[in-house]
Amino acid sequence: MAAYLQWRRFVFFDRETVREPSGPDGAGAKPFALPPGIAVCDSGRGSLVFGDILCGAGAIWFLPRSLQLSSFQAYKLRVTHLYQLKQHSILVSIGEDEEGINPLVKVWNLEKRDGGNPLCTRIFPAIPGNKPTVVSCLTVHENLNFMAIGFADGSVVLTKGDITRDRHSKTQILHEGSYPITGLAFRQSGKTTHLFVVTTENIQSYMLSVKDYPHLELDTHGCGLRCSSLSDPSQDLQFIVAGNECVYLYQPDERGPCFAFEGQKLIVHWYRGYLIIVSKDRKTSPKSEFAGNEAQNSDKQVLNIYDLCNKFIAYSSIFDDIVDVLAEWGSLYVLTRDGKIHVLQEKDTQTKLEACKFMLFRKNLFEMAINLAKSHHLDSDGLSEIFRQYGDHLYNKGNHDGAIQQYIRTIGKLEPSYVIRKFLDAQRIHNLTAYLQMLHLQSLANADHTTLLLNCYTKLKDSSKLEEFIKTSESEVHFDVETAIKVLRQAGYYSHAVYLAEKHDHHEWYLKIQLEDIKNYQEALHYIGKLPFEQAESNMKRYGKILMHHVPNETTELLKILCTDYRPSGGNESPGMLQGKKANSEEFIPVFANNSRELKAFLEHMTEVQADSPQGVYDTLLELRLQNWAHEQDEQVKEKLHNEALTLLKSGRFKTVFDKALVLCQMHNFKDGVLYLYEQGKLFQQIMHYHMQNEQYKKVIEVCELYGDQEACLWEQALGYFARKEENCKEYIAAVLKHIENKNLMPPLLVVQTLAHNSTATLSVIKDYLVNKLQKQSRQIEQDEQRIQKYREETTRIRLEIEELKASPKIFQKTKCSICTSALELPSVHFLCGHSFHQHCFESYSESDSECPTCMPENRKVMDMIRAQEQKRDLHDQFQHQV
Repeated sequence: MAAYLQWRRFVFFDRETVREPSGPDGAGAKPFALPPGIAVCDSGRGSLVFGDILCGAGAIWFLPRSLQLSSFQAYKLRVTHLYQLKQHSILVSIGEDEEGINPLVKVWNLEKRDGGNPLCTRIFPAIPGNKPTVVSCLTVHENLNFMAIGFADGSVVLTKGDITRDRHSKTQILHEGSYPITGLAFRQSGKTTHLFVVTTENIQSYMLSVKDYPHLELDTHGCGLRCSSLSDPSQDLQFIVAGNECVYLYQPDERGPCFAFEGQKLIVHWYRGYLIIVSKDRKTSPKSEFAGNEAQNSDKQVLNIYDLCNKFIAYSSIFDDIVDVLAEWGSLYVLTRDGKIHVLQEKDTQTKLEACKFMLFRKNLFEMAINLAKSHHLDSDGLSEIFRQYGDHLYNKGNHDGAIQQYIRTIGKLEPSYVIRKFLDAQRIHNLTAYLQMLHLQSLANADHTTLLLNCYTKLKDSSKLEEFIKTSESEVHFDVETAIKVLRQAGYYSHAVYLAEKHDHHEWYLKIQLEDIKNYQEALHYIGKLPFEQAESNMKRYGKILMHHVPNETTELLKILCTDYRPSGGNESPGMLQGKKANSEEFIPVFANNSRELKAFLEHMTEVQADSPQGVYDTLLELRLQNWAHEQDEQVKEKLHNEALTLLKSGRFKTVFDKALVLCQMHNFKDGVLYLYEQGKLFQQIMHYHMQNEQYKKVIEVCELYGDQEACLWEQALGYFARKEENCKEYIAAVLKHIENKNLMPPLLVVQTLAHNSTATLSVIKDYLVNKLQKQSRQIEQDEQRIQKYREETTRIRLEIEELKASPKIFQKTKCSICTSALELPSVHFLCGHSFHQHCFESYSESDSECPTCMPENRKVMDMIRAQEQKRDLHDQFQHQV
């Protein structure tokens, strides 16, 4: 059986007969019929073009899509060849104007008119030299620079240049031979132009883009007229030659594939990726079989449409005596000898696939279905459905490896869970792993898919594949990194999890795995030191206690750097960060909860290098030093710690937290610190009470001496303190009384009452005090009596002066000014007090016109005393206090 009979047959075209337009009455239209005698035809530029070969006709007919047939007289006798260019409105025809072998070539411009007919731009004879011969074929290059004419005597005439004009082109004989030319075709590849020449006995290729036109013989067999064609780019512009046994494809320099299609070929065309062959029907009538008379053979002809890529027959039908097959308006038109036109309309892609899919799937020809879908440019959804069904078929047959390959091709269209469930149920982890890998490579995997894939790797214990998956470059990551870290950690692949966390800057996961799983505290601490400031700070707050417990020294050093001048050790700081950052050292104090030695070193470092450290640092350091001092047994060390604590108190950092520092000192019974703080806070009474509680009598006296001027009641309190003591405190009482006497701080009666509570304080203790006090009072009384007598005398004198002034005139006898002591001159000013002044001296020194400048200071003293007495008259509280 012939090879082509094994090809699958489909019906991808619908066949109809072209009918005339329906009339107004809507009656059924009859088939459209062409005029008789039409034997040459072509198509392009929106029309079917026909040539009349009947003698005396010579017309060229145009049939547009509206079926309004038109014609014009092109030749006087007949038209033998037509070539319609597809990219230009140029029609080239060959015909005869007179009897004999004198064919004429005419070039028509269909866009221009000459008396209603297309404009003929060029006419020239179509014979090689002076040898009359019949034209066998014609072809024209689409660039209008080449035209080739083949003749029955084996000659080929090439016209180079503008074929539409005589003056711009040159005609020459390209090929001469002894076999008739049956086919010509131009092939353009880039800037290279080839011409295929086929005769009844051989096939040759000419290179027209090179001088002298070198040629190459491609094969030693040929074909009949109209049995050659040029394919489209889908078949790499190969030249197709159809012999009676096979169909051959040629490149300009070699022969290509061969297809065994039996039967006598009559017409060959190429249309949209299909090879169209019209051949004689091999079926013959019974009479012709016995008679052997070829003329009695059936006139039936078979038209086959082949898909060479997918190797199937897209359509096959029988016609009566086909004249030619034309392509126009997206369809094929078959012209038969009876003048009828049959149209072959290709079905749409979806219809074709639905028509053939059932048969292909039923016979499990999925590969053919896939190739068919691709060649017809089926959308991705349709292809995915074919892949799915193919995968289902292979899965049901138990071919899991093949099935997974088909399911992989559905990624992006088919829900992944459909495939995953199948292979989970079948426990085919290898196949499932391959599918999940491809799902990740196409960046279509979610967190669940990542989890599943990593679990597959761990179940298979395939460390190499696992490393290959996670160690892709950063630009090729196709999975959720955090999910991968969780799965690897759960499966115990800590090194892989740490690698991912470090590579993709998942710092928290890195540290969590290092500290909780691997227990590599040193590496975790080193990693924190490479982080940017904000992340290093937060992670030290989170993991500082763990690190301090296991690597205290290194952790302390990192905290020192973090709180002073931090710069990442790995150079991860931003280019704009010229100076280091520093954290709040007070916030890291809880990290040292059980490491007092490291805490002390940290706090002392912070106070040394950063004087403006937070107050909490100084508070904690003070508390730590006091604790160490309180618990220290070695006297030398204790003394050193005592000095350190006191030095810290005297640093001036506790003014704002005075109460807290005082409480700390009191809690640890740090006496010197308590006394220092009392002194700084001017709490003199507390200082004295402290000494009183400790019965430090000399210290009590010292406090009174030091601070008694600032707070006088200290002496009174000291007297009361010693008065309550039953032991012999005469020495101290005497010292206090002496100071009270000197400063006159207490009335004697109150002193006596205070000392009356002490049984040991006899009269001899206060004898001297009372004697001195009484003597002072006696002297004061005498002074007061003398002052009273003086004031009485002065008052009497002043009263006499007043009476004198009232009763007798005042005589001013001063001759000198009381200010400048110069002789008085008029004008002058005189006062009743007896002082006289130059007027200009008075005006210069006097503050008031009514007061004597000389007496005014004394008068003011008196007035001030009077006013003070008047003000004190209403101060009852002060009076009571003095009492």
